[in-house]
Amino acid sequence: MIKNLLFTAMIALLLGGCFGGEKKEEWTSFIYPDKENTKRNVKSPMTFSTLEECTEESIKQMKILQLEDIGVFKCGLNCSYHEGMQTEVCAKMLIPAKK
Repeated sequence: MIKNLLFTAMIALLLGGCFGGEKKEEWTSFIYPDKENTKRNVKSPMTFSTLEECTEESIKQMKILQLEDIGVFKCGLNCSYHEGMQTEVCAKMLIPAKK
């Protein structure tokens, strides 16, 4: 009886995970004015639906801020502020190849 109950619960969890729907991707740009100091960054106030959009806007902003030679940028996926760590936490953080 208990085995059947556990088996049914596991199947329900597996099916729920498969059909639960994907989380919408939101990319956030982080520009680091100094390549050597990654604790200091400028976070984009807007999010982007693709990594490509995040990359393009980051490059534009680095040119506007005249940071192309001294700064670096990263794009973070589905970022949110973590109160306990007092920092942004992202599912992925990528350094896209500059175009």
